[in-house]
Amino acid sequence: MVDMTGRDKLTRIVDFLNECGMLRKTPRTGYQFLGSGSESVAEHSYRTAVIGHVLALMADADVARTTYMCLFHDLHEARTGDFNYVNRLYNSSERTTALKHACDGTGLEDSVLGYWKELEETATLEAKLAQDADQLDFILNLKEEFDQGNKYAGQWLESALQRVRTQWGQELAETIAKTDHKDWWFLGPDSDWWVRKNGKDGKK
Repeated sequence: MVDMTGRDKLTRIVDFLNECGMLRKTPRTGYQFLGSGSESVAEHSYRTAVIGHVLALMADADVARTTYMCLFHDLHEARTGDFNYVNRLYNSSERTTALKHACDGTGLEDSVLGYWKELEETATLEAKLAQDADQLDFILNLKEEFDQGNKYAGQWLESALQRVRTQWGQELAETIAKTDHKDWWFLGPDSDWWVRKNGKDGKK
């Protein structure tokens, strides 16, 4: 690791933000086994943070802390890459060290590493909710792939549903499993739009 101690705090913050941007270019690797679907770590982290926010509201937990744990939960992958379950049989990564190096000199060390420590220990309600949010984003993706005809996504979905820890996560997971992923737009507020033809009067 190159010594970054000579760089001022603002420059290190810019370094940190540039590193966050790498997550947009870092693929989640498990989809190569599923055979369909794809996403970057940044895409996954965004919706995980939204889900964590929602779960914390449902559980009357600390919304900010839960959301921040979700937001930063995969930041280390800008350096390590994403290891899927098969990769982990043969490879390991120093995730905490990678996160420390990312934060060094930014002034963000205590907050970001504090969220990481809480998430890894998974002793608090907020950490359990954040862990559930991580799984629920995956479950949403699997349901979409299953709805579009990937039968293996259904098998993966059954396993993923078993990993949800909290009652609020389980409630959401069960609802995801029985909700068509396209309903939110196909059955939208103006249900006539799908059958209308071209033109102002609804005729061709």
